[in-house]
Amino acid sequence: MRGGIELTAVNQTIQTTQNIDSANIAARAESASKIYGSGESEVRALDNVSVTFERGKFSAIMGPSGSGKSTLMHCIAGLDALTSGSVYIGDTDLSKLSDKEITKLRREKIGFVFQSFNLVPTLTANENIRLPLMLGNNKGDEAWIQKVIDTVHLQDRLTHRPSELSGGQQQRVAVARALASQPRIIFADEPTGNLDSKTGHEVLSFMRRAVTDLGQTIVMVTHDAVAASFADRIVFLKDGKIAGEMTGPTPERVLDYLKHLGE
Repeated sequence: MRGGIELTAVNQTIQTTQNIDSANIAARAESASKIYGSGESEVRALDNVSVTFERGKFSAIMGPSGSGKSTLMHCIAGLDALTSGSVYIGDTDLSKLSDKEITKLRREKIGFVFQSFNLVPTLTANENIRLPLMLGNNKGDEAWIQKVIDTVHLQDRLTHRPSELSGGQQQRVAVARALASQPRIIFADEPTGNLDSKTGHEVLSFMRRAVTDLGQTIVMVTHDAVAASFADRIVFLKDGKIAGEMTGPTPERVLDYLKHLGE
């Protein structure tokens, strides 16, 4: 115990993640390293990171600026390549896939929620939600899509274009779009970064319900202690390495942990 907060040592963290049953693993990294530059200018954004994310759980990745949290998410999601090590979505080793195969995997198995919403301005909310399915020539499961729309409370906004929606409504459309194809996992990069606290709380509540009520898997990068408290588990990074983890987080515990890390 330090400062009233229980800190999980790195070795304990790795042991905990390895104890997840293989059938329940949504994504994992094994000895993952990402190096930029060389010689004196070399930067190890990720340094031999091994971590597992469980299916049907809401996980968060946190750490000080430059800790490698966004790099870790981008590499696991197939948006960036590792220098060494492996990342898996389910049992699929991304390093063994071609660029075309990774694109297909991202379209069919992975959902994304970005800070800037990334909606197509000329499409309605309903069309934006269905866009990944349309790109894959897939109609999707209509009952599931309606359940998603009900979950994020968008029934009366489906015919509106992004310019006619508030920031919170646009992000709810983005969350629904990520859910529509029933992906194996959703990656959210600072999803409330452009929202006020009330609207951010609403979006996080919808994301929480997507996990609890719809059985989805979410991995979220955030710097916000309140946002992280919606997660089941937080993985902390520092200097490109796993620094520890926390389950059952509260904003107060998260803030104390970040102080310990030097945030």
